[in-house]
Amino acid sequence: MSLSFTAYRHAVLLLPHCISGVFDTNGLLVSLEGIDGCGKSTQARLLQAKLEQHDIPFISVREPGGTAVGEGIRQVLLQTGYFLTAETELLLYMAARSELSRQLILPALMDGKIVLCDRFTDSTLAYQGYGSGIELQWIRLLNRKATGGRLPDLTFLLDLSVEEAAARRGSAADRMEKKDFHYHQRVHRGYLKLARQEPERVIVLDATIEAEKLCSAIWMTLCQFIENRAKMGSEDEF
Repeated sequence: MSLSFTAYRHAVLLLPHCISGVFDTNGLLVSLEGIDGCGKSTQARLLQAKLEQHDIPFISVREPGGTAVGEGIRQVLLQTGYFLTAETELLLYMAARSELSRQLILPALMDGKIVLCDRFTDSTLAYQGYGSGIELQWIRLLNRKATGGRLPDLTFLLDLSVEEAAARRGSAADRMEKKDFHYHQRVHRGYLKLARQEPERVIVLDATIEAEKLCSAIWMTLCQFIENRAKMGSEDEF
């Protein structure tokens, strides 16, 4: 998705107006996805700085976590040294997601804010679905229940090979990162399949490029998305 410099500047100038005029009661839910080591957390920090620079109201959250209960569940999920069945793992992620959605995400969206999620519903489909083999239909149902039916409006999938991601992570790894190479291959393929199923929502970006350049690509795409949504809202008024 490309955007000329002139169009980009126009979109940036319109951002506060677009958000206040279009997202008053719906907000905008943006997720960052990809396999472990792809650079999501770095991009989340850089994107937060962009939003702050332009005085855009937002909150930033991570999964699992973000609430007292969620952070406790995160410790259980990511600690090494014990085994969890795939079904237990799935339900723990959903419990953390339900808390996060009802305590932070849904209220922020109702206030018309941008919500930036470091992982969200697609992670569960990729990891517990394609990675662990749990039925996708069941995961989708649980996702809707856990989120109150509010799924991402826009998702940035940072695409990186399993080999490169493992090299970036190094020896320090949590329980999920320690799963075998073939598991991470299935997750990676699953992510790309999800992107092919929803190309308008899921934007695939090359995670090997420099972090600042990657952030610029994400930011320009977000600007264009918001401007397009604002135009659609204006047309609906007539």
